[in-house]
Amino acid sequence: MFLNAPAAGRNTGDPDGTGRRAGFTLMELLVSIAIIGILAGLLATAVAKAKGKAYAITCAGHIRQLTLASLLYSADHDDRFPYNLGSSATERGTAPRDDNNWVNNILSWDVFNSDNTNVGFVTKGRFSQYVGRAAQVYRCPADRALSDEQKQAGWAARVRSFSMNAMVGDAGENSRSGTNVFNPEYKQLKRTSDVTKPTRIFVFLDEHADSINDGYFLNRIDEWEWVDLPASHHNGAGEFSFADGHVESHPWVYPATKPPPTPGAAGLPLAVDADKRADYQWVIYGTAIGY
Repeated sequence: MFLNAPAAGRNTGDPDGTGRRAGFTLMELLVSIAIIGILAGLLATAVAKAKGKAYAITCAGHIRQLTLASLLYSADHDDRFPYNLGSSATERGTAPRDDNNWVNNILSWDVFNSDNTNVGFVTKGRFSQYVGRAAQVYRCPADRALSDEQKQAGWAARVRSFSMNAMVGDAGENSRSGTNVFNPEYKQLKRTSDVTKPTRIFVFLDEHADSINDGYFLNRIDEWEWVDLPASHHNGAGEFSFADGHVESHPWVYPATKPPPTPGAAGLPLAVDADKRADYQWVIYGTAIGY
């Protein structure tokens, strides 16, 4: 009796009697490739999510630094927020160049505009000393928005992703009367003591690349129209920092609020549909306090 003899009909994996097991069949190979493809897809998704989460955390850290810097600035300047100088009522995106301003550049899709890449504003601006003159604090790492011409020129990114609430800070001629010329029914919050609801009023936000221009985030509060648009870099959400120092990542509901960060994609100014106002209402609620 041979104890090691295979049972009749059993596949030994040695069909040619040479002592070698047969290789994969075509079906086994295809199944293996499919499984590897699925695992690779799951891994890529997990890596992308982890990377996106890391970007969001860094972005929140940067915008928190800006807000804490504004509070430090206020402590040194008789309770006043930094200057937040925007364009005139007739010229949007043309803020005066003034080193007193919290930021002193105007971004565009134009490849010839040196403001898009020049970080010199941190060396002269009076506000930037409160963030250690660190240029990276002014942008979100997920913001890689560029025009085709800027990409062809070899640019990696523009220098700024954040803007300041137009109703916060001294807006110069735009707020000489104590209100903002764009929103005369609402108080201009020039001092930290003017903000009676600091957990509600946002100071800085991540702005959409198609409207960021002068860093002065402005909408006419009662007109139901986006003039400036928040960003949606983080899975359809935007980062906001508030007057009490806390930061929120707010998810947007409607596709119109989160267009791709490409030239003209936002279609601004953009009327807000009467039945799709939740996103706009959330931003406006955090913008100002009426008299």
